Amino acid sequence: MLNNWFDQLEAMYEQMVDWRRFLHQYPELSFQEIETPKMVATILESYGIEVRTNVGGRGVVGTIRGAKPGKTIALRADFDALPIQDEKNVPYKSKIPGVMHACGHDGHTATLLAVAKVLSDNKDSLSGNVVLLHQHAEEKLPGGAIGMIEDGCLDEVDYVFGSHLSSIAPLGTYVYRSGYSMAATDFFEITIRGKGGHGSAPHETVDSVAVASQVINQLQLIVSRRVDPQKEAVVTVGSFHAGNAGNVIADSAKLTGTVRTFDPEVRSLVEEEVKQIVNRVCEAFHAQCEIIYDNGYPALYNHEQETATFEEIIKNSLQEDMLTERPPVMGGEDFAYYLQERPGMFFHTGAALSNTEDRYPHHHPMFDFDEKGMVFAGKALLSIAHHYVTENSNINLLVK
Repeated sequence: MLNNWFDQLEAMYEQMVDWRRFLHQYPELSFQEIETPKMVATILESYGIEVRTNVGGRGVVGTIRGAKPGKTIALRADFDALPIQDEKNVPYKSKIPGVMHACGHDGHTATLLAVAKVLSDNKDSLSGNVVLLHQHAEEKLPGGAIGMIEDGCLDEVDYVFGSHLSSIAPLGTYVYRSGYSMAATDFFEITIRGKGGHGSAPHETVDSVAVASQVINQLQLIVSRRVDPQKEAVVTVGSFHAGNAGNVIADSAKLTGTVRTFDPEVRSLVEEEVKQIVNRVCEAFHAQCEIIYDNGYPALYNHEQETATFEEIIKNSLQEDMLTERPPVMGGEDFAYYLQERPGMFFHTGAALSNTEDRYPHHHPMFDFDEKGMVFAGKALLSIAHHYVTENSNINLLVK
């Protein structure tokens, strides 16, 4: 059965490419998606799939109900783009100035649409249901996942899985990790207000640039001196803006940055340390401060049992040497919210271009990927569905 599903998916490759390239030419930013969810809903409905729209805002949920009762598994794809100018010289270059799919979400959407067609065409062989989570706004806080969950997208779901195409990982590989896999993503904005004045008379001022510099230096000590060295954390100040003339002492300065952690206790510790350092340094140098600290997505935790099941699924359905375990990464993903609600896991599917000179990281204006990666991602998702919602799985695992 599964090999037949694979054949059906491969037969849809050109359609997947067409969908992906259309979406790439007409990207839509997070929380501004209008035409993309319409397209997704229209395609799913054309397959006879039960569809809900405007889920949690702009999400689309399709449900494929099998002929027999059983478990319900959810598969997720995101469809928002980024505020980046597409600089590639390709026929499917973005037609929307300053907006592009620089993270592969167009490929995720095309993949899940093809998977939906295969599963819908074979629903009479399903013992259980498949929920298709087409999610908006993964790239921008608070993210689309949390709204979709609050709107009931997981109400009938027992397990949830997702894949992310990788422009760096070799084509046809599956990159994953059990346990903490991706970091919690927090952001801060610090405004320091001093007293401006002439550059020749610093004693008459409170130099916001000097104070902000001290804040930056002290923030770098959090990880090295306050966090357990056996636990991961990153504190990065990404921007520093102050003043506009060389002979003027600026009366205010603004810092923005991000914090990445896995352990919830470390996450809380770093937040408290950031706030204390800023307040105390400013107090010591007679400046005022304002701190905006936003808790972003939680750390993504792949459940051990479901990750072990995924390993066996790939080994039995595809090929063992396709699997690549890797250390956790400090990037974030709002798929973490789904995994706080239901058991499951999230993995990356290799889609690196064959020419290494053409490979660029995610969120880069030259980003692209090998579109054959969509077939590999689709085969993995079909294999997962086959295991959980058919009676013919050849994997000897006890599903909880």
